[in-house]
Amino acid sequence: MTVFNLGSVNIDHVYQVPHFPAPGETLATNGYMRTLGGKGANQSIALARAGSTVRHIGAANPADQWIIDDIKNAGVDVTAIQPSKTPTGHAIVSVADSGENQILLFPGANQAIDMAAAIAVLDDNEDGDWVLLQNETNGASAFVAAAKERGLKIAYSAAPFGADIALGLLPDCDLLIVNEGEAAALVNAVGNALKPIDNQENNGAQIVEQFGLAHLVITKGGDGAEYIGQHNKTIQQQPFSVDVVDTTGAGDCFYGFFLAAIMAGETAETAMRQASAAAALQVTRNGAAEAIPSRQDMIEFMAAQLT
Repeated sequence: MTVFNLGSVNIDHVYQVPHFPAPGETLATNGYMRTLGGKGANQSIALARAGSTVRHIGAANPADQWIIDDIKNAGVDVTAIQPSKTPTGHAIVSVADSGENQILLFPGANQAIDMAAAIAVLDDNEDGDWVLLQNETNGASAFVAAAKERGLKIAYSAAPFGADIALGLLPDCDLLIVNEGEAAALVNAVGNALKPIDNQENNGAQIVEQFGLAHLVITKGGDGAEYIGQHNKTIQQQPFSVDVVDTTGAGDCFYGFFLAAIMAGETAETAMRQASAAAALQVTRNGAAEAIPSRQDMIEFMAAQLT
């Protein structure tokens, strides 16, 4: 089975800072590195390192061939990444000593994808394949519609959150993953535009019911993650205890490993635990894509928790 990921490709400029600067403050950094990033690329690499077959669909400027090479070297099929005249997307990431981060994002080529060419890639699908997308590229609605026509399952990472696009895509989705802030924004959007959410303590279940989702995952950082499935199936995944170095990309790592496990036929309980273990390993390392562990790393980490 293959995941066709319509996803962003970014260059991350990462600065280590003692604290986040106040308005008007000039702050000397403790370190700098330039790396591959973007939610889409991160999730493609997480899927590949978790053992899935993944084709990344996106765009980047040919001057930045090194980032395409990095994605390919992680085990991702990059033949559908389009050369773009638009500058490659990039992010300015500040990572504080606490491990928390702040990000400024320039979309660039991620918003200039040729959707006719992108959708044509889906013609290579086979039974059981999935598509994946986030909110960092153009063409989401057309891509989901084309995937639906071809009978593909649809996974959606509703980040950065936008109410209009999320409400338009969710009726066609099988898997939704959001963090706590995005979940709260979604509940408000649904309440304002559709059927009001009448029980704030069980709003995830109502989202599942209203949109017919098979799987909803809400990541909660240091508080773990919650799974809500159909028929009121709920799982509270507690976090693994680790020394946090950098939280950048941890959610993308979680999502990739979760989807890989679901595609492999694992139970939701196993998928949540594997995804949580992979994300725990991720945050003990600096960076985003380059910090994503392999499936073997994840298995060894989980085994060590039992000793």
